[in-house]
Amino acid sequence: MQNALKLGRHFAHGRWARIVPMLVLGGIWELFAITFQSKTLPPPDAVVVVLWQELIDGELLMHLGMTLSRVAISFTAAMMVGVGLGMAMGASKSLDRLLDTFLIFALNIPALVTIILCYIWFGLSETAAIIAVTLNKIPMVAISLREGARAVDKNLLQVAKVFRLSRRDTFFKVYVPQLMPYLFGAARNGLAIIWKIVLVVELLGRSNGVGFQIGNYFHFFDITGILAYTLAFALVIFVVEVLLLRPLESHFNRWRV
Repeated sequence: MQNALKLGRHFAHGRWARIVPMLVLGGIWELFAITFQSKTLPPPDAVVVVLWQELIDGELLMHLGMTLSRVAISFTAAMMVGVGLGMAMGASKSLDRLLDTFLIFALNIPALVTIILCYIWFGLSETAAIIAVTLNKIPMVAISLREGARAVDKNLLQVAKVFRLSRRDTFFKVYVPQLMPYLFGAARNGLAIIWKIVLVVELLGRSNGVGFQIGNYFHFFDITGILAYTLAFALVIFVVEVLLLRPLESHFNRWRV
């Protein structure tokens, strides 16, 4: 029994803990595809074949590159504005009361409405696409960081004041480390949401990108192509999460300690 428990703990903390769920999901997908034999649910191997062909032709990399560039620009802009706004609102009750209504209003405007309005106001341009995605994400980041700023331990700030730490040291060594969980929560949530909004933006008004390609496949009812591009981009985001966000989070957690 003890050996089984040790094996279970080793599995839960090992690399297989991340790989096996994906294999199980793939197995379930294959089982359903074989069972129902439906054109609307192609088997995984058919999707992989299309994915590989698009990669060889160069189409996949081009469209992925365009989508990733839009995600990166929008994500960076939304995080910069949202973090600054959230920290300011968390630190100032007056500013929080002043902007709270606007923030709630912006948070509840459907992303589709914002995208359409930006395309009408600024034209079917790259600038309009970036603005639309950024505006959709800023309120979410601001609310998360506002709650983080409110939760900052004031006693630690008083200790920093007693030890006469400079404002810069107080900010970076006492204040910012307490915001890290909220910052990474907003970043992870933002990355997951922004790339979905980018796909809608591309579907409605761009001539390239993953969303544009998915729209093309939809017009021909090509489910295999839709799933191929969806899988490709989901894998890219998974790699970003594993190779970038998690190592950064671990690094800053050690810094906090």
